[in-house]
Amino acid sequence: MSEVLLNVRNLRVTYPGDDGDFRAVRNVSFSLGRERLGIVGESGSGKSTTGRAIMGLVQRPGRIEADELTLFDKQGGKTDLRAMSERGFRALRGQRLAMVLQDPKYSLDPVMRVGDQIAETHRAHLRSSKAEAYKASLDMLNAVHIRDPERVYGMYPHQVSGGMGQRIMIAMMLIAGPDILIADEPTSALDVTVQTQVLAIMDDLVQRRGMGLILISHNLHLVSSFCDRVLVMYAGQVVETCEAGKLHEATHPYTRGLLAALPQLGNRRHELPQLQRDPAWAADL
Repeated sequence: MSEVLLNVRNLRVTYPGDDGDFRAVRNVSFSLGRERLGIVGESGSGKSTTGRAIMGLVQRPGRIEADELTLFDKQGGKTDLRAMSERGFRALRGQRLAMVLQDPKYSLDPVMRVGDQIAETHRAHLRSSKAEAYKASLDMLNAVHIRDPERVYGMYPHQVSGGMGQRIMIAMMLIAGPDILIADEPTSALDVTVQTQVLAIMDDLVQRRGMGLILISHNLHLVSSFCDRVLVMYAGQVVETCEAGKLHEATHPYTRGLLAALPQLGNRRHELPQLQRDPAWAADL
C-alpha cells in the first residue's frame, strides 16, 4: 500500500437504547493510502456510519470510540481525530477530509446558486477573495466535465439533473484540495450511463491529485471493478478484506453469499440464491 493517510484501529460507534447500547460499528480497523478503498455490505451493516464517524458527523447521543483514529498530512504530521472538537472538525472538513453524500438534492442549499456554494467552500478554507473563488469554482466545474460552467454557476439546485447535481457536489468537496474523499453511495440515484461518467470523473481527480478514496456501496460489481481493495462489513464489523480484483476468491461465507446472489448475464436462473445468515457471523471477531 502507498503512503498512509489514515489509520483506523478498533473504531466503535454506539447508540444508547431502551434495551441497552446498540453497537452500530464494532472494532473496525483499516489503513488508507493514496488508493481507492471500497466498503461494501447490506443496508444496516455500518458502512455509512463508519464514514460519518471518520468525518465526526455522528450526532449525540451516539458515541465514537477508537484505539486509534489518526489522520496524516503530507509533511508527516499527525492529527488525532478522537480528540477533535466540533470546531476542529469544521476546519478539517473540506480541506483535509471531504464526503460526497448519496443524493445531492438533500445536500445542496435549495435557495443558493450552486456556484456560490462551491465558491463559499473555497473562501472558507483557503481565505481567497471573491474573484479568486469564482475563478476556482469555474475551473472545478470544468474539471468535473460540466459544459458551460459560467451558465451552470448561476443555476439553483432544482434546475440541475441528478447527474449534474452529483458532479457539483464532487466539485464542492474537492475544491479545497482534501487528502481524503469519502463517497457514500455517490451513484445509487443515477442511471447506469451517468454512474460510469461520475465514477470516471472521481477516478481521474483522485489519481491526478494523489488522494485517498473511500467508496461506500452495496454494489459489489461496481466496487470490484473500480476499487483497489475491499472491506466487507456485516453487523457493524469487517468480516473480510481482499484485493478488489480477487473478490471472486473471497472465503467468508457472507461474502460468498453476496457474490452468489448477483445476477449473471447469460446464466438464466429461476430464483436467485438466498443468503443464509449464521448467528456466529455477528459475534465479535
